[in-house]
Amino acid sequence: MLEPTDSVEGVGDGELPPIPGKRYFTIGEVSELCGVKPHVLRYWEQEFPQLNPVKRRGNRRYYQRHDVLMVRQIRSLLYDQGFTIGGARQQLSGEGAKHDLNQTHQILRQMRLELEEILQVLRR
Repeated sequence: MLEPTDSVEGVGDGELPPIPGKRYFTIGEVSELCGVKPHVLRYWEQEFPQLNPVKRRGNRRYYQRHDVLMVRQIRSLLYDQGFTIGGARQQLSGEGAKHDLNQTHQILRQMRLELEEILQVLRR
């Protein structure tokens, strides 16, 4: 679940909420953070080897920050850029995928939000 302090502004118009500063996320939290249903996340795990959350007791999935960013990148490739599953998989496995512009923008946006939070704490 999103914390009360997390901004969800603009979620309806394509903007995704910022990723909270936690170490692990449940499949439900990732679903909310990425705008993708849990069954879609489980399917993507089968289709994209890069998406491999930690599984603990009872086969519960725990996603880390890099997994959440990967889900957002996959989502962008499929939903925004119109790639097929095979095309998105190829795009992610290619050398150029490491410098994917969308992921870079996401990381920069997240860093900016975290720096703004730090600035607010320092001003108190």
